[in-house]
Formats: sequence, structure tokens, C-alpha cells
Amino acid sequence: MKKSLLVCLILVSSVARAQVPLLSLKINPQRIQTRLLELSKIGELPNGGVGRVAYSKADLEGRAYFIALMKKAGLDVTIDYAGNIIGRRKGKNSALKPIAFGSHIDSVPNGGNYDGPVGSISGLELIETLNENKVVTEHPLELIIFANEEGGTVGSGAMIGKITPTALKSISQSGLTIADGIRTIGGNPDSLSKVVRKKGDLTAFIELHIEQGGILMTENQQIGVVEGIVGIEHWDATIEGTPNHAGTTPMNIRRDALLAASKLVIALNEVVTSHEGRQVGTVGKMAVEPGAYNVIPGKVVLGVEIRDLSYDKIWSLFREFESRASQIAKASETTITFTQSGVPVIPALTAKTIQDKIIVAAKSLGLSYRYMQSGAGHDSQEIAQIAPVGMVFIPSVGGISHSPKEFSKGVDIGNGATVLLQTLLAIDREK
Repeated sequence: MKKSLLVCLILVSSVARAQVPLLSLKINPQRIQTRLLELSKIGELPNGGVGRVAYSKADLEGRAYFIALMKKAGLDVTIDYAGNIIGRRKGKNSALKPIAFGSHIDSVPNGGNYDGPVGSISGLELIETLNENKVVTEHPLELIIFANEEGGTVGSGAMIGKITPTALKSISQSGLTIADGIRTIGGNPDSLSKVVRKKGDLTAFIELHIEQGGILMTENQQIGVVEGIVGIEHWDATIEGTPNHAGTTPMNIRRDALLAASKLVIALNEVVTSHEGRQVGTVGKMAVEPGAYNVIPGKVVLGVEIRDLSYDKIWSLFREFESRASQIAKASETTITFTQSGVPVIPALTAKTIQDKIIVAAKSLGLSYRYMQSGAGHDSQEIAQIAPVGMVFIPSVGGISHSPKEFSKGVDIGNGATVLLQTLLAIDREK
């Protein structure tokens, strides 16, 4: 009996020794900051921003820099046919599906230094923290740096079989077609079918990202637990009236397309704000014809966008907006037609089980948190089609992103990276 009790005590003690170090693992925030600074120099612009658009010379240099760091950290690095950089670390049980994490390092033109790199470099830091503490996870791990996130989540889209032959012909910000860009970074657009992963191929995917908005900072919250990434729909609204001489046509008989378009812009705002929720609607572009001081506009094309976490709600708002457009067209004696534009972005919900683990990690570190949705698209949105995903947000100072003024504090990045690490370890413990 005493011997049995002793064995039990030894086993309990062994489990405690195995778990406590994992819960107390700390990342090196200074190392993350150093690498963010180093990466920011690649494609640096005179105004302090970065021009590391996908498939450009700067993108190639940034990828080479990151691949070297991944290899130095002992990862088995490959580039898939879509150009995604994948660094694999073996687990104790090769039969288990990998836990994946990461982000991207390409930028928008004249962008900032945190959107993408924070999640990518923190993912690398996670690997190095495990290495330094001689921790081997049960699952294999994959650090994925997705190609061309800013140009339409191309790399992650390819991983779920979303990239069409038509999309490959699109011109990227680098001036190359998507197909030629993929070739430039070591991929092969003719073999994208071999990149596709099926449901169940990944245990989970986790992405750390800057919020790109001002909610966390305004509310003084340290961690955002993302419930989902919004869906996005675009329409071109074409308003047609009658172009005529601006000096000789009386005001009361004009069929002014721009005047009707202006009312349409206001109508979208009224429709979207008349409902409870976090939906947003925007008119982001306008083309006026013929575009002269002395000619009443005869045609206007507006770029309309609606985003929400519910796809049904997006279309409900659009139908209401469409009804308002009919009223405006009748009153102004113009015609208003809508054409769906681009590829719809379907809302992606994050996994509740991973949300819960993020919260446990935040609480264990004494960090405040709040649930929130992501109004911007991310690679996680694509991977959610094939695996459970989780997203961790950290504050963006001033809510500024896609700008040289984009900035997140070192302490917030460190907090986010530690939450990422502890969340991954919690997923790994489930086996």
C-alpha cells in the first residue's frame, strides 16, 4: 500500500514538473523588437513606411531574411507551389496533425511595419522559446508565412483551392501578374492543386495580429479575442442621368447623375446606421462622367462595400439600400443599377474552443481582454474553411494601420506573443 502511494506521489510530482515550466515559459520581447526593426529596413521608404509589396525586389529580400532566421531556428523550411514559406518542427507524435501559426510579411504600398510582421516574427519567437527551453510538443508545428496576403490572401487562398485561372491573370501591386509573381518567389502556378489542404490536415491555426483599429486602445484592453472575421461584398452602383450644358439648363429640369449619387451615398450611411450591430458600409470610390466644370454629370459609378460577421445581414442591408436607390432614381429621373463586383469574402467564425484557450492564457498572465470581430480580412479567414482557427489581437496606437504611422507598443506585442505561445501549448496538451 505504501509502495503504491509512493508511486502515485512520484507520478503526480512528475506531471507537475512537466506542466509548471510550460505555464511559465516567457518569450523574449526584445528579440521580437530587434527583428521588427531589421525587417522594417527591407523596403523602407523615406517617410518611414515600407513598400514591400508582394513579388517585388523588397519582398524577395524580406523572404530571404526570414527564411534564414527560420533555418537558424532549426526549422525544416520549404516553399510550396503558391510561394508560402513553411517551417516545420517535429513533434513527439508524428501521427498527429500539425498545429500551424503565422501571418505574412508583404505590405501594402506605403504601408506600416506591424501589419503581418508582428504575427510572423512572434511565431518565430515561439519556436525559439521552445528550443531554448528544450520543449518538444506532442504535435508537429508549422510556422507559415503566407505569400501575398495584401493582394487578396493569395497564398492562404491557394491552400484552400480558391485561386482560379482568372485570378492568376490579375496584375499585382508589383506590376507582375499573380502567376508570374508566384514564379518569382519560387512557386509554380501550374501546380497549385498540390498546395491544397483538406479539412483535418491541420489540428488548428492561430494568428497573432495588430487590431488595425482603435477599440482595444480606446477601451484600455490588452488582448482582443476575435470571434470571427467579417464577410465583405462589393457592388458597382451606376447612376445614369443626362449630360447637358451647365450654364443653359435650368435647375428644375436637370437629370443630374452626381446629385442622385450624392443622395445614394447618404442613403447607404442611413441604412447601415439604422440597425443595431457592428456592420459597416462604405462608398470608397466615385467616377464622374464627363467630368468637366461646365457639364452636368451624366453618369456616375460608385464603389459600394458592406461588411458584417453575418452574410445574411450583409444581403439584408443591401436589399434595403437597393430599395432606397429605387426611390432616389424615381425622384431624380435617373436610372440606378447595381453590379456585384469582385469575389465575395465569406465571414469566418473562429473556433470557440480556441477562443476559450486564449482567454485562459490572458487571465493567467493578468491581461485584460474583450471579445471582438475583425473588420479586416486575414489569412485566418481562408484557413477557417479547412481547420479550427483562433486570432489574437493586440492594440494599434491611434487605431492606425496601412500607414507609415502604424505602431504597436513593444509591451503589447510581447503580451500577444506570450498569449500565442500559451494558447498553442494548451491546444497541444489536448492531443
